[in-house]
Amino acid sequence: MTTATATAIAEYLRQHETKSLLRFITCGSVDDGKSTLIGRLLHDTRLLFDDQLAALQSDSRRHGTQGDAVDYALLVDGLAAEREQGITIDVAYRFFSTDKRKFIVADCPGHEQYTRNMATGASTAEVAVVLVDARKGLLTQTRRHSYIVSLLGIRHVVLAVNKMDLVGYDQGVFDGIVEGYRTLAAQLGIEQVQAIPLSALNGDNLLLRSDATPWYDGPSLLAHLETVEASRDNRDIGFRLPVQWVNRPHQDFRGFAGTVVAGSIEPGEEVVVLPSGRRSKVARIVTDAGDLTAANAGQAVTLTLADELDVSRGDVIATAARPPQVADQFAAHLLWMGEHALLPGRPYWLKLGARTVSATVTEIKHKVDVNTQAHLAAKHLELNEVGYCNLGLDQPIAFEAYADNRELGGFILIDRQSNATVAAGTLDFALRRAGNIHWQHVDVDKAARARSKHQAPRCVWFTGLSGAGKSAIANLVDKRLHALGHHAFVLDGDNVRHGLNKDLGFTDEDRVENIRRVAEVARLMTEAGLIVLVSFISPFRAERRMARELFGQGEFIEVFVDTPLEVAEQRDVKGLYAKARAGQIPNFTGIDSPYEKPESAELVLDTVNTSAEALAERVVALVLGDGPAA
Repeated sequence: MTTATATAIAEYLRQHETKSLLRFITCGSVDDGKSTLIGRLLHDTRLLFDDQLAALQSDSRRHGTQGDAVDYALLVDGLAAEREQGITIDVAYRFFSTDKRKFIVADCPGHEQYTRNMATGASTAEVAVVLVDARKGLLTQTRRHSYIVSLLGIRHVVLAVNKMDLVGYDQGVFDGIVEGYRTLAAQLGIEQVQAIPLSALNGDNLLLRSDATPWYDGPSLLAHLETVEASRDNRDIGFRLPVQWVNRPHQDFRGFAGTVVAGSIEPGEEVVVLPSGRRSKVARIVTDAGDLTAANAGQAVTLTLADELDVSRGDVIATAARPPQVADQFAAHLLWMGEHALLPGRPYWLKLGARTVSATVTEIKHKVDVNTQAHLAAKHLELNEVGYCNLGLDQPIAFEAYADNRELGGFILIDRQSNATVAAGTLDFALRRAGNIHWQHVDVDKAARARSKHQAPRCVWFTGLSGAGKSAIANLVDKRLHALGHHAFVLDGDNVRHGLNKDLGFTDEDRVENIRRVAEVARLMTEAGLIVLVSFISPFRAERRMARELFGQGEFIEVFVDTPLEVAEQRDVKGLYAKARAGQIPNFTGIDSPYEKPESAELVLDTVNTSAEALAERVVALVLGDGPAA
């Protein structure tokens, strides 16, 4: 190799390393040509190896939709199910490069049921290419994807009006679609829209301007992507480093590793650790290549501090002069991704960066009609619905509004039973009242009240079908404890609905709130030193777990009154099952609303083969610590 050749190669590599990187997505309704567009881009920019091109030609003959011609969509529709159905299911990421820029493109599915996948692709993108079939115009999924694009902070959109060849490259069709989309973009706060008429299949206006659209004087798609300034840099909010790992290789070194998500820092600068609020100064900025004199946004570093502070994974190290807020209640936008509806009051895990806390949606302020952007009243959110909600956490976290910093303002919700991600959200602002509420100290505490009653406080939670015998057994337990000189109280489902919960019905949402309120009352009663006997159907495991977590170790005793449905129906002294079977009582547990049996109750009572009196004695023995659980 000659010196000149080596120099040319080195210069080429240097230029390639310094080229900017643009992340963009293709989205829109199903069959608008997203995969074809990306496949044609890869093909026409000559980024396919010979074996890839041969495989594409072979696959086109087997699975293609273009007859004898190449089906470019097959380059990104990699799943067997995608090729069989001719649709995109998962997000397909592809890298390509031109002389001016490097690109990572995410091909997002168009089907409504895969909206969650589209949100995943959009979460890291800087530009969205929204495809519209020129024959169909703006569809519901076009509007839904555009709303999500706006929600996730993408302000630069390419409106790719595709399949213009199928409408004879009619400028009137193009102009009508553009006018409608610009109105939508203005409603959503999308700042920049570049509309381009395309035929992805034929390559019109893809790499170069096409003679088929002489009336269009804008850039080609690739030319626009090569030049668009679409940085999503965070606003100037100051230094922020979420701690991902406490680095302690030996006893003489303790550092806090993470990626700087905003601002810059130098050794000697004062920082604050949140949510604790403890302050120190940066001693060193450590990397595998040696210490740095400064760390900037995007760099992965390890900080050491001048003082020994308790810093854990999920904490945020920030500039002391301009720290982020700390709160435990928020207003937030939420895209629901779960198969089962979001129910306010049900506990989930909230994961923001490296921090995971328990969270509940305390209120759904409204949901959004993706067609009109209208705000609609809602008690729950179904799959792919978007809502504006209030969130409550079990502990405060450091955060930024998503508009200021997506790393500290974007979160997911996780189902606590299945560990599945059920929602993606963006924090809007803290509910200020949360920081003004503090626990008021009382001198006579739970332990003192329990000593005066000569008993250990307990919450005995009876759960089972209607007619199982919960109330009867709880009443016998109450009588026995009273006879023994103990202080107990029964919270019965029917009785509570006459007062505290008289405003609640029997929908899933109301059942969740019903249990939440009763659990809080029961907790207060144990604070008073009482033994509380809670007799509620409480059909959902998630809410029973929520109730359990309000109590200390050993204070909560779950008693499953295990009575088969047919036996409960035979007892049916209130005639409820008969009315439910006749359709007169909707949402009746065991008939048209599910009952989830406990998986690890402290006590299981068989009411078919054992008398209520004998079962009550077993409960009393367990509560007083005189007998086994089974």
